[in-house]
Amino acid sequence: MTHTCTKVTVRQRAIRNDKISLYLDYYPAIRHPETMIMSRREYLGIYIYAHPKNEMEREFNNDMLNKAEAIRCIHVQSLINEEFGFLDKHKMKADFLAYFAKMMKSKDQKWKVVYAHFHNFVQGKCTFGEVNVDLCKRFRTYLLNAKQLKHTEHKVSLNSAAGYYSTFRGLLKIAYRDKLLRENINDFLEKIEYEDVKKEYLTLDEVKQLAATPATSLF
Repeated sequence: MTHTCTKVTVRQRAIRNDKISLYLDYYPAIRHPETMIMSRREYLGIYIYAHPKNEMEREFNNDMLNKAEAIRCIHVQSLINEEFGFLDKHKMKADFLAYFAKMMKSKDQKWKVVYAHFHNFVQGKCTFGEVNVDLCKRFRTYLLNAKQLKHTEHKVSLNSAAGYYSTFRGLLKIAYRDKLLRENINDFLEKIEYEDVKKEYLTLDEVKQLAATPATSLF
């Protein structure tokens, strides 16, 4: 297999107020993890003086350039880990709950409910490194025994639990697609089966009898 590692370079772009903006230049381009659009530039939000006037400003520039170089090294390491299948410790330490919260903003109301349940389940703290098969299986068990968020005296119905877990597994699929999870955890998870809801239908005679009852009551 031929591997082509992306080259990452710290570059500078002059902006107003006699400042310079630092950014990373990727070659070849990489896919942005959120927009999924191929891009070569990533602005760091780090600015230096275009024409430092004194020792303090020169030291500031040197410090910011060193920080930009450190970020470049971290990104190079992440790209190599991704390319060759090594464990990326920086991604593993990233906030999974923050990612979940960001994803739910563009989804329907059910995502917010699932997020709230998962937030309760992990007690408000969860990194990508902690998202594994065991955690997801335990969340499945949690949903099967959880109380409703608003009406805490009532248990979450089986069909609601099934829908919530399906949504959560959808999140895992997206995270795996975004290369934030090392494996497709869904391959090792058992879904929650929906319970058939039996609907009772009136016979034709029962419909006629029901219609006749209001009619006779008028006389």
